[in-house]
Amino acid sequence: MSESFGARARNFFGWAPADDDLDVDDRFDEYEEPAPLAEVAPLDRVAPSRIQRPETRAEAEPAADLSRIVTVHPEGYSDAMLIGEAFRAGTPVIINLTELAEPEARRLVDFAAGLTFGLHGAFERVTNRVFLLSPSTVEVCGSTKNGHRGPLYTLG
Repeated sequence: MSESFGARARNFFGWAPADDDLDVDDRFDEYEEPAPLAEVAPLDRVAPSRIQRPETRAEAEPAADLSRIVTVHPEGYSDAMLIGEAFRAGTPVIINLTELAEPEARRLVDFAAGLTFGLHGAFERVTNRVFLLSPSTVEVCGSTKNGHRGPLYTLG
């Protein structure tokens, strides 16, 4: 009769009980001595390296053509990629969330706020469900009510 699955698994992983006729030292005859370690330089001889951060597109070149603004009417959170790609290219983006359910609208607002923060842009509310994302190279002029913008999540 063949071995059970459990017995085969124990043998495979080396968990099988030791044979009484096999000496413990006999099992380790094939042990090889590891190669010696390479010489490691002391820390006082190692010069610290500077991490060079890639410049963001907004810092590298100013927006040359402001004749284009992208308007997005998202149907779901999957449209966040369209928003992100346009904004990273240095194009202002208007997001209209009027057709979106509130949970997905909140997720997109969070995404857009993080996107503008990460790329040093501006995030402005136009109406309750319409937002303007402008790159750092674009200045948005206008006034808000007494300088107070209010919470972002009054989407109702």
